[in-house]
Amino acid sequence: MFKQSNSHYSIIIKSIIFLSISISCFSQRIETNVNKNWKFILNDDASYSKEILDDSSWKNLNVPHDWSFEKGVRKGGDQGQGGGYHDGGIGWYRKTFNVNKTSLSKTVYINFDGVYMNSEVWINGNHLGKRPYGYISFRYDISKYLKAGKNTIAVRVDNRLEPSARWYHPCGIYAPVKLIEVSKSHISPNGIFITTPKIESNQAQVNVKVGYVNPSNALKYQFTVVTPTGQKIQSDIQKIDGDKSNTTLTVNNPVLWSPETPVLYQLITQVIQNKKVIDEVKTNFGFRTVEWKKETGFWLNGNNVKLKGVCEHWEGGPVGGAWTKPMLRWKLQLLKDMGINAIRPSHNPTPPMFYDICDEIGLLVMDEIFDGWHKKAPQDYGKQAFDQWWKADMKEWITRDRNHPSVFVWSLGNETHSPVAPELVKFGKSLDPTRLFSSGAGNPEDMEITGINGGSETKSFIESAKFDKPFVSTEAPHTWQTRGYYRTHTWWRDNELPGTYDLPNLTEKEIFFYEGLDPKKWKNRKQRFNSSYDNATVRISARKNWEVMRDTPWHSGHFRWTGFDYYGEAGLVHGGLPFNLFMGGALDVAGFEKDLYYFYQSQWTQEPMVHILPHWTHPRMEKGTVIPVWVYSNTDEVELFLNGKSLGKDKPGTVWNEMQCEWMVPYEEGTLVAVAYKNGKEVKRVSIATSGAPQYLKNSLNKLKAEDGFSSSYIFTSESLDSKANLYPYGENRVYYHISGDVEKVSMENGNPIDPISRTKSDYRTLFFGKGRLFLREKDNAKKASVITASILGDKALFISNKITIDVQENAIIGKTSKSNFEIFYTTNGDDPLKNGKIYTKPFEVKDHSTVKAIVKQNGKLILTLEETFGTSEGLFWGDEHSLDIWKGRGINIAAEEAILKGGAKTSKDAKHFKGTGFVKFDNEEGSITFYQENDGEAGDFSIRFGYMHNDEGKTYPMKLFVNDIYIKTFEFEATGGWIQNWQYVNTIVNFKSGANNIRLETTGQSGPYIDEMYID
Repeated sequence: MFKQSNSHYSIIIKSIIFLSISISCFSQRIETNVNKNWKFILNDDASYSKEILDDSSWKNLNVPHDWSFEKGVRKGGDQGQGGGYHDGGIGWYRKTFNVNKTSLSKTVYINFDGVYMNSEVWINGNHLGKRPYGYISFRYDISKYLKAGKNTIAVRVDNRLEPSARWYHPCGIYAPVKLIEVSKSHISPNGIFITTPKIESNQAQVNVKVGYVNPSNALKYQFTVVTPTGQKIQSDIQKIDGDKSNTTLTVNNPVLWSPETPVLYQLITQVIQNKKVIDEVKTNFGFRTVEWKKETGFWLNGNNVKLKGVCEHWEGGPVGGAWTKPMLRWKLQLLKDMGINAIRPSHNPTPPMFYDICDEIGLLVMDEIFDGWHKKAPQDYGKQAFDQWWKADMKEWITRDRNHPSVFVWSLGNETHSPVAPELVKFGKSLDPTRLFSSGAGNPEDMEITGINGGSETKSFIESAKFDKPFVSTEAPHTWQTRGYYRTHTWWRDNELPGTYDLPNLTEKEIFFYEGLDPKKWKNRKQRFNSSYDNATVRISARKNWEVMRDTPWHSGHFRWTGFDYYGEAGLVHGGLPFNLFMGGALDVAGFEKDLYYFYQSQWTQEPMVHILPHWTHPRMEKGTVIPVWVYSNTDEVELFLNGKSLGKDKPGTVWNEMQCEWMVPYEEGTLVAVAYKNGKEVKRVSIATSGAPQYLKNSLNKLKAEDGFSSSYIFTSESLDSKANLYPYGENRVYYHISGDVEKVSMENGNPIDPISRTKSDYRTLFFGKGRLFLREKDNAKKASVITASILGDKALFISNKITIDVQENAIIGKTSKSNFEIFYTTNGDDPLKNGKIYTKPFEVKDHSTVKAIVKQNGKLILTLEETFGTSEGLFWGDEHSLDIWKGRGINIAAEEAILKGGAKTSKDAKHFKGTGFVKFDNEEGSITFYQENDGEAGDFSIRFGYMHNDEGKTYPMKLFVNDIYIKTFEFEATGGWIQNWQYVNTIVNFKSGANNIRLETTGQSGPYIDEMYID
């Protein structure tokens, strides 16, 4: 073992002799991208599989494609709260392609990188097979069905059974497709396995195993290693003996792969017949050593490294599941720039391009295959296909991904438990004995590395944990933030749980009183935005979690839940519609950085940075109100100025609540400036200023370069600014888009968790806390494109000002724009501006409850119709210290083991995934559980539910519910499907009096199920 400094990245590798052999290329492998020009219909008919069919009325599109994303959010959507209320259904794809006569003597595969789910494929009307799992690559040999000339592929995708995942999933061919044409004798799919069993500073050993299809004694193979500098090592040609070969090569002065130095080598594997290359595969690989130690955690290349990771679903706000490589690179690079060194694709494999990018930019991957090994969501893969398909899917997964240096550990499941676990590990080891196997809290006793999810966040866990194997926190921390929203009081998702670290309020009384929704309209206490001070959480703050991880030697690191916000799990965490996404990310679904992003950057990156929070625009706040001003920075110290006056210096500390520089600042309008110093010299400064009402849009463009057959993408950002170019941080006006030329709209995103406007079909999207984005994709042979933005701008509530501005801009996307003549007509009384509008020349004033309508003409042609309503009841809800009183005493979970137990009711821990420290069981005896709840608010109706579990099929355990000794109802606890982890709920509405209330569950002569907790909302 040896250590390697970052300077190795720049080493020029010494010359290596290239053994020249005269070999000509002949009939090599041809891989053809077939992502373009598919036909699609969201319907089902058996005739769609036929070779000859009139599909001219079907939609023409390119894959990757996700029809669920395109359809959007719908109340009652098939995927339910877990899928963000998106739909499923059945869709068909068809594509024609031409085949040359010479290709008929070859083997031709069609390869799909990802189709969700239950896909079936036909070629020229011939059924090739079915693949149930939506998150795995697969291919079919279509050689015998091809003919010279026109050929037709048909793909049926069946998502009738929903919800089929516990989070949002795509629907359709959401990943690339290609045709692979090879000689009849060729390297088998996923047939190359590269290992580096011996790595020393001056020399490394490369072992290559290769599988072949239709080998013969007349064939030979050759391997060539290409170094990062383009030099080559070429082996002697050897004869193929059987359907496998095994060769060892030596590389001098290997440069190691790591997140800091993602150096890639390439292996060229060739099959040779009579000195002609008849097949060739190029495989990237890297040199790196991985060790796991029980006492000291994770070691990479001889260095003890903390895993600074995030979890990420494949779903993405701007694209659903239909990532292109440029967009995916943008996403992963944003996370890398935050300072992460690892990522866990949760809870499924991703298309191969994901791992390619991680190899290239330097991200370690905890590669995960399954969520559950049995049913977890009502209609998931665990229920539909796991037992029949897990071996085939695991083989594809491991053999496909095992050459990536970024993949450093295999994860077999997530929050699941089953006797099948040892078999999964054994089978995985047969495919790759070089990496260890773990899981996210799934059968940890059977894994080689203990992975624990949210339970690893508590003080009681950290201070009492003892392991006989290495440990990694596979899902932690769980904290929520809404970009641009602040509260000084701590918010616990389930109230403060036992055994957690302290997270005190920042001020004695709350000082911020705005919400996305009027609290009177909330369905439950979760339907609020979450504070960006790192004080909205389940169990722990992000700062404390990092301190614990950093300072605990046996703690290998964590995978934060999550990197980006994502659609889905909106009911579980945020109470359901109108919330349709999950706000646990360091970035929102539009890719805007939250304050949390900069916290991690301050801890995990070296380039000097400084970031101030909160913003400094508080028009409804009383002057002099003391505001906690935080600055995240990785410099030695920071000095804060308000209106030119120094408020003193502070140093970022290492203890969790000192990691931010902090000042308690009495509020007054003006400018805050943070100046960062290193070694006494200024290295960075940023400023924020109090904003007036918005008057114009600042538009900016980010081009993502085309690669691997994917066209360029564009991210077009709009921000609402006041007359002095300050961001108006409450901006929530609509931005309308008129797109022309050689680009197409992918979506509009703003990060707003409750915005009901279609991301794909509408021509506008509101700004969310001052920001919004339009995502575009370039068409073929693009030469010119532009976007016109139009917005009726002003303070929605007319509190700052009743002055309104109409802003129209033409923005070049590709090429230059021609100078346009714009005419704007508007009305303030709701009239049609086309008929009765005034011509817009300057800002104008409106009264309360005014609807402004406008039209925009470009060179005399109507291109946009705008509308915006202003008034005291519009936009964000602005309240006071009593606005949330109606929610006192709600959103509370009380563990059954902490209640008063009588009779045969007794505490147990003999199950999985219970809340708190245990649960209550009856063991065929009679008894009762009495909970107490102090209602600090007024008397009223409350929703209560009880978590329970049992597996006695056909039997219900009736239990009577009493509130304050008054009989309410009898629950019939039906079987949940298990005694281990299949917890479900029963619920009802009860009336609580003000003050103390007792809630009693009592058996009725037939004993009772396991009872875990009572939840009050």
